[in-house]
Amino acid sequence: MTLSLPFMATPPRAVRDAVAGLAASGSIEERGAVFTRSSVVEGILDLCGYSAERDLSALRLLEPSCGDGEFLFAAARRLLASARKKGLAPSSWAARLSGAIFAVELHAATLERTQQRLIDLLVGEGLSGKDAAGLAKSWLRQDDFLLTPIVGVFDVAVGNPPYVRQERIPNVLLAEYKRTFSTLYDRADLYVLFYERCLNLLGPGGVLGFICANRWIKNKYGGPLREMVAQSFNLDVYIDLEQADAFHEQVDAYPAITIIRRRPHGQAPGRTAVVTGGRNGVLTLDDVFAQLANTTARSSREVTVVERVAFERDPWLVDSPEILQAVRELEARLPTLEESGAKVGIGVASGCDRVYIGEHDGLPVEDVRKLPLAMSGDLTATGINWSGQGIVNPWMSTGKLASLDEFPRFAAYLRQHEAVLKARHTAKQNPKAWYKTIDRIYPGLTETPKLLIPDIKGEATVVYDAGRYYPHHNLYVVTSEAWDLQVLQALLRSSVALAFVAAYCIRMAGGFLRFQAQYLRRIRVPLPTAMTNEQRARLRAVASSSNQAEIDEAALDVYGLPDDAAAALCAFAANARVRKDKS
Repeated sequence: MTLSLPFMATPPRAVRDAVAGLAASGSIEERGAVFTRSSVVEGILDLCGYSAERDLSALRLLEPSCGDGEFLFAAARRLLASARKKGLAPSSWAARLSGAIFAVELHAATLERTQQRLIDLLVGEGLSGKDAAGLAKSWLRQDDFLLTPIVGVFDVAVGNPPYVRQERIPNVLLAEYKRTFSTLYDRADLYVLFYERCLNLLGPGGVLGFICANRWIKNKYGGPLREMVAQSFNLDVYIDLEQADAFHEQVDAYPAITIIRRRPHGQAPGRTAVVTGGRNGVLTLDDVFAQLANTTARSSREVTVVERVAFERDPWLVDSPEILQAVRELEARLPTLEESGAKVGIGVASGCDRVYIGEHDGLPVEDVRKLPLAMSGDLTATGINWSGQGIVNPWMSTGKLASLDEFPRFAAYLRQHEAVLKARHTAKQNPKAWYKTIDRIYPGLTETPKLLIPDIKGEATVVYDAGRYYPHHNLYVVTSEAWDLQVLQALLRSSVALAFVAAYCIRMAGGFLRFQAQYLRRIRVPLPTAMTNEQRARLRAVASSSNQAEIDEAALDVYGLPDDAAAALCAFAANARVRKDKS
């Protein structure tokens, strides 16, 4: 088969060579192919309205990465069944249905196998060998879907786009993608571009049904795609597949099904039916598909119907529909953590911990050139149990590197490890500063009162440091001149704050939460001046408490939430916590 021309009239040879190289690749990992179970395929087609009960010959279906044909064959069977219901004889199918399906596959050998299987399917349905071969040829194209020219629009787009990180894409091809697609932002995976192009190819009322990784719905790189959906589309259905067996093999990324429909110009976004399997035990997909296909946006045990899911670039809180209204109300009424007068930062990344970090008292440098270091493992639920670690500090308070001539013990220690330190990327970029840490150290932060928060935890660990330690890079740091930090500590340990983090963050394996700066900055808190002296005193008193109910009672008093919203947030936070005693 001959590769089609991409969007540009005369693509550079390097781009064509890169596409050809991927087309010949034998590695599933390089292609990002993961194959979908048939029950999931059938369910997605149902949700998109691609049913044999309709006149499918009047519709166009797009499959952007057909692979071994799971979606293609299921769609073809429905199309032919619809044609029979309409009274079309098999002898007319090659002419009447040639434009009904458009399927693309980059990998040449895969498409060759899929085409032969499609021909066999068509012959089995009653077509002659010649007509089957002609119809299959009209439906299939071997090319890079992201660059191949496509004429017209589609009523339905379905599929399982490839899971490919930018690092696996040839540079020349990546540059062309960046020129062509607005959603290739930050570290976006390739599947984001498949969303963009398929959505742009939908006609009025057109619908997309993808099973795909769910990271884009919340993380930074998904921002432009979320904004695109918010502007012109509606998220009709979101099904979390974290606990469902949707693929033929294990996948690293949590998958989800998204049904997205182009809405008429000027029409406000509609409602979204959300299914989150983790809330009600193991997800039975057949039951969910049946209910969604036969129900008009109605909540049930399996399905929660919510509004205002997609708004600008904001993360979608589709895995926490039960608290969406409460979160939106707090967001409308209260400032963010940083708007309230706090600042969120992160500890130091040294670039070579085995050299810079060691037992504080044993580090053979001048006292002024080392700092006591707080590590993630030092933090307990209510305090700091310092392990005695320290970090060599090559930075002066002025922001300049300390002189090796001025500090002989410091210089001697670094010279012992000079080869290792100079081999680092940061040293190669700035050879004269070969002994600097990746991040600048601000010595004054050691004596600054602060809150320390470990990145990956099962629950909120927020510890007050009166000014004794410098934080390591896996600790986030909250400082403030406006807040009594122990009052703020109690608020950040509350179920309300945890609910914000759990709703917005991408969870790690085992359900562990990420307390990164971008999520901490989402937390809403009252202004410190908006609380009474009694409320502040009560919060300060429970700041280091081991009793969560006691912390929540004090925090909810200042949040002013209705009882039902407060109960929903607390229940959501309780379910989000991962403790050793939880199975």
